[in-house]
Amino acid sequence: MPIYEYQCGSCGHQLEAIQKFSDAPLVDCPSCNAPSLAKAMSVPGFRLKGGGWYETDFKTGTKKNLASADSAPACAAGGCPGAGACAAAE
Repeated sequence: MPIYEYQCGSCGHQLEAIQKFSDAPLVDCPSCNAPSLAKAMSVPGFRLKGGGWYETDFKTGTKKNLASADSAPACAAGGCPGAGACAAAE
């Protein structure tokens, strides 16, 4: 079941609620009892990296959208030699 975030328009109280897709949205604020709750937009707190997913194993050619560009390169066991310089990037 998805976790929805709500914010009260009257007092600004924020809360999370686990609800089914078929459940009606919450309306009443538990803090001030005003009927002014609205769903807030948020991003998920995880990203599916690694193998075993459609992105990495089943797409072909240029259709692949891999997450390797946004991850930092791994340095050798000794670490990077100087400030601002990374041996793995060379």
